[in-house]
Amino acid sequence: MARYRLGVVRSFTSRHFLVGGDFGPEGELHAHAYRAEVRLEGDELDAQGFLVNIVRVEEALDGLVARYRNAVLNDLPEFAGSNTGVEIFARVLVEAMSASLEGEPLSAVEVRLWESEEAWASCRRELP
Repeated sequence: MARYRLGVVRSFTSRHFLVGGDFGPEGELHAHAYRAEVRLEGDELDAQGFLVNIVRVEEALDGLVARYRNAVLNDLPEFAGSNTGVEIFARVLVEAMSASLEGEPLSAVEVRLWESEEAWASCRRELP
């Protein structure tokens, strides 16, 4: 059986600060130039030969990027009660992308979120 993958990338800047520890400068409000890579997986292509309509994926990701662009992550309800580190941000994005693409014949959604040119975290969600 073939496994297909489709990816879309967007860049944006958000601000945040870490809480609950001695994080040095990361404990102060600062910005990151993020790059979000969304990767979708599935085993079947549709009648037109696509895993999923890429326009739908781009629209879903663009909506998320618009929400987080120039935002202070700590002020957003999806981060309430948690830190705003790159791992948690990747989970927030993968959950939102999975919800946006509900009904598509996908087996997994993954987000790799770069917070700099050297550092990233990813979160993968297997779909039923």
